[in-house]
Amino acid sequence: MVNRKRLVSSFMEIVRVDSESGYEGRMAATLKQTLTEMGMEVFIDGAAQKTGTETGNLIAKMPGNKKAPTLMFCAHMDTMSPGRGINPVLENGVIRSAGDTVLGADDKAGIAAIIEAAAIIGEHNISHGDLELVFTICEETGLSGAKNLDFSLLAADMGFILDCDGPPGTIINQGPSQDRVKAEVQGRAAHAGMNPETGINAIQVASRAIAAMRLGRIDGETTANIGLISGGVAINVVPDRVALQGETRSLREEKRVRQTQSMREALERAARESGAGLKLDVETIYPSMHVPENSAVVELAVRAARKIGLSPVIRSTGGGSDTHIFNHGGIPSLNLGIAMQKVHTTEEFIRVEDLATAASYVLAIIQEAASG
Repeated sequence: MVNRKRLVSSFMEIVRVDSESGYEGRMAATLKQTLTEMGMEVFIDGAAQKTGTETGNLIAKMPGNKKAPTLMFCAHMDTMSPGRGINPVLENGVIRSAGDTVLGADDKAGIAAIIEAAAIIGEHNISHGDLELVFTICEETGLSGAKNLDFSLLAADMGFILDCDGPPGTIINQGPSQDRVKAEVQGRAAHAGMNPETGINAIQVASRAIAAMRLGRIDGETTANIGLISGGVAINVVPDRVALQGETRSLREEKRVRQTQSMREALERAARESGAGLKLDVETIYPSMHVPENSAVVELAVRAARKIGLSPVIRSTGGGSDTHIFNHGGIPSLNLGIAMQKVHTTEEFIRVEDLATAASYVLAIIQEAASG
């Protein structure tokens, strides 16, 4: 039932709308017009006042014609940089950017698939329960749109977020929590050639701390990384300041806390032993999430996948998404694969076949939920 021509046209239209994180205003306006014309009630929540962005999250409601669980479908409106002036190119069944920007399939493929499924329901008068469509802002910059979402506007019994790079049928039911670690080592400047002994080399102190950390794959559930470091002003000056940023993730909260603490202690020890100062800031970006395989939302996703010939694969992920926030907010939710590939790069692409299958899967979930 998927209208591939319409789906591809819709996807290519919305990826042309600039919407880097924090600048989703035009995207929200475009979607609001589209969804309103489809007969939905559309809201923009107050997240913009909390995040300082152009717009809030968009919520659209499609009343059901049958008693069934209320389903929420979500994708995020923002894209990574470079995401301005995207020119999508369709060639041999593959949609990619012209090569100088990201494509924005992350996550506008999810948006297009959701809208296509809703359009099919309207065209064919398909039985369905109440539907809530949520398109968030600023997912790429720490899930701040979902974090500031007005949950009082939602009544969903369960949710499905289309924001995973696996093929349709991929069901993410578990993901890690994440800590962001920011540190500034405060040394003492001195002339590197005339009196280096009077200085405290902040780069050296930071290096000692990093060398003492366990980084990378800690175990099957936990990772850690130092990803940014900057400091120094000239080769002949003992550097007095170095800033660094890193992260820890784990499927288990206690392991994340323990790993973050070990990195904190390495920084504190190196600073103390060198006589340097230290500013340290640790923020938990999002909580972990785990939806049991025997839960209603997982069982629905599995049944719907099989109905359209997909082989469902239930797995965990090392990444984060709005899914964490919806689960933490009380809506049992899964992240579904839509086969976007090479995301966050200028080589990003998606196959039309996968885009159409994602739309079919959304439709199948809606129909399966209403079949009881």
